[in-house]
Amino acid sequence: MKYKTLLFDADGTLFDFAKCEEVALCETLQAFDIQPTEDVVANYSAINESLWKMLECGEIEKRVLFYRRFELLCEKYGFERDAIEMSKRYASTLAEQTFLLDGAEELCQKLSGVADMYIVTNGIDFVQKRRYAKSGFDRYFKGVFISGEIGHEKPAVEFFEHVEKALPSFDKASALMIGDSLTADIQGGISFGIDTCWYNPKNKPTPEEMEITHVSPDFEDVYNFIVS
Repeated sequence: MKYKTLLFDADGTLFDFAKCEEVALCETLQAFDIQPTEDVVANYSAINESLWKMLECGEIEKRVLFYRRFELLCEKYGFERDAIEMSKRYASTLAEQTFLLDGAEELCQKLSGVADMYIVTNGIDFVQKRRYAKSGFDRYFKGVFISGEIGHEKPAVEFFEHVEKALPSFDKASALMIGDSLTADIQGGISFGIDTCWYNPKNKPTPEEMEITHVSPDFEDVYNFIVS
């Protein structure tokens, strides 16, 4: 088997982040006497996604992102709330959410015996560590690398260089980055010089300008590609 080191993204690749986010957000909004209507939840998700894209491009600091998304949401609806306190409540609530995508644990279980697996994720360190431990993924993965601890976000090459230095047996030729985000996971892997597997269950168009090693529509295909 070619790949000896598997770097897995967490949210959107293994964790059902949309569900985790919605549950944490609804609980947070209710705690601040805001009705979590479909419209409010959808607008938060849009705001949050746009800010994370800005973060990946170095256009905003992470510490600002965490409360800015709530500021923008409150501004949109005219809510007078403390965005920083909302951010704190959201983070602590999100840390308890461990909903997995269907088939994610089965995939990890099958692969854990054939390669060294690590989670590489952007996010708040205490939130991701809590979710990682609570999910039980420590049975399958040898470690977790979090941007909040490293000081660099995917797709920054520095993020992957940190991972490389931390793993004495790391070899680019036998490493694979698996993730759902083209801008963070796949571009990060390409820039660092390792193979990439784009988990693409929604069958989005594959950018011709990106040299993606493999595109997988489901976990069965991810497994078959890795062990082939």
